[in-house]
Amino acid sequence: MTDSDFQPFAGASALIFGGGQNIGRAIALEWARRGAKVAIADLNAEGAAVTAEEIRAAGGEAIGTGADVTSDDSVAAAVAAAEAAFGPLDILMNNAGILSGGNPQDIPVSAWQQMLDVNLLGQVRAINLVLPGMLERGRGHIANTASFAGMYPFACSRVHYAASKAAVLSYSENLALYCLPYGVRVSCLCPGPVMTTSVHGMKHFSESYEMRMPGDHLTLKSQEETAIVLSDGMRDGRIVIPTDELVWPTMRELAAGPDAFIAKKAAEFAAGNSGRPMVPAQFLKPA
Repeated sequence: MTDSDFQPFAGASALIFGGGQNIGRAIALEWARRGAKVAIADLNAEGAAVTAEEIRAAGGEAIGTGADVTSDDSVAAAVAAAEAAFGPLDILMNNAGILSGGNPQDIPVSAWQQMLDVNLLGQVRAINLVLPGMLERGRGHIANTASFAGMYPFACSRVHYAASKAAVLSYSENLALYCLPYGVRVSCLCPGPVMTTSVHGMKHFSESYEMRMPGDHLTLKSQEETAIVLSDGMRDGRIVIPTDELVWPTMRELAAGPDAFIAKKAAEFAAGNSGRPMVPAQFLKPA
């Protein structure tokens, strides 16, 4: 089978951590449309159940369950439930994550620990359980969610979040390097600006700070667009899958001169450009 023939979703058993809302929900619906049997695990158990019911109502196969990715036992229970329903996992998606913000000096170590425990170690817990079976079978696909914030410096208003996502990206790239000879694929979704409700419940550690964003040359994407970009990228065997290909010129500029890149960003921020992306009309509320 060539890469162009690779179809990772039709008939596949998939488990999505963080699939009960926002991007994870859109991914679950997209994979179900492509023929996957989807287990949805989320700290919001009700959201997971609702998403699963939506898939079943459309004629697909899905289950929903609660899961806390900071708990070894909870992650193991979610994996067991998915495999009991649909057999050994063909696809594992680690999308659970948290977001908070503030000036660097105001973010306590406890917030760093929680950020890493959810955003990075939550993925490690699931992968350590699922990967041995995939390696033994010689097939499977792992997808992790990182962020533009982990690709280049702009997120100085949430340095702990950026560091966790940079770790996810490095983890995914090195895991891909290890798994490729065994027939197991690894992909890393790197969302840029995406319309979600994640910012509504985020904790703020500073009374006054400005949220820094990835750049005003970018355009806000929908959750549905994000799910399609990820799914097409996985189908095509891509490892790093950004939601906007405009990230690559930025990455080349960073690689050509990190000092100059950071100085340029600092100058933009000082001039009042927070990096807010363009917002399509579809997301604007009518006057």
